[in-house]
Amino acid sequence: MQIPDKDEKFPLAHYDRLCFLKNIITNPNIEVGDYTYYDDFEDVANFEKNVKYHYDFLGDKLIIGKFCMIASGVRFIMNGANHKMDGITAYPFNIFGKDWKRVEPELSDLPFKGDTVIGNDVWIGSSATIMPGVKVGDGAIIATNATVTKDVAPYTIVGGNPAREIKKRFSTEKIAELLALKWWNWDIKKITENLELLTGKTS
Repeated sequence: MQIPDKDEKFPLAHYDRLCFLKNIITNPNIEVGDYTYYDDFEDVANFEKNVKYHYDFLGDKLIIGKFCMIASGVRFIMNGANHKMDGITAYPFNIFGKDWKRVEPELSDLPFKGDTVIGNDVWIGSSATIMPGVKVGDGAIIATNATVTKDVAPYTIVGGNPAREIKKRFSTEKIAELLALKWWNWDIKKITENLELLTGKTS
């Protein structure tokens, strides 16, 4: 049995614009599951460049599950992009120092929406944007150019700006069955033996 190596950086021969993502990540606050891939039109190093406003002192994480498919230009906006909004202005005077430093907010005063979490088997289309703290459920599909501002339910297709539900991929009963199945947690040999089941049409 020949199985692709989850620890290989570039799993396609002679092609370095698609990678198994976990093998190129350098930021400890980004966690990626096995076999999740990123495909970039130019350079896979663009992935971390497109995780924006991800400041260490905030401590938020980007967590991505297994077997996800992430297209070129996908952006993750993290909590560092948020400004204090309960004053007359949202302008961040303090970051420019000098006498303006005196109005530096406490971290607890800043909007903080927690970790951004992408489930397993999620497909994110080209140039989609995921906003801070969003949770995307297992099996969801994010359309090209979508801006995702709120959580996405499992096995739901969303698109637009702001992203809205287009449809459920399967019936409520089938979704419950698939969430219980959790095929992405199977041993990789079992997954390989059941590829026809996993890729065939679902009634």
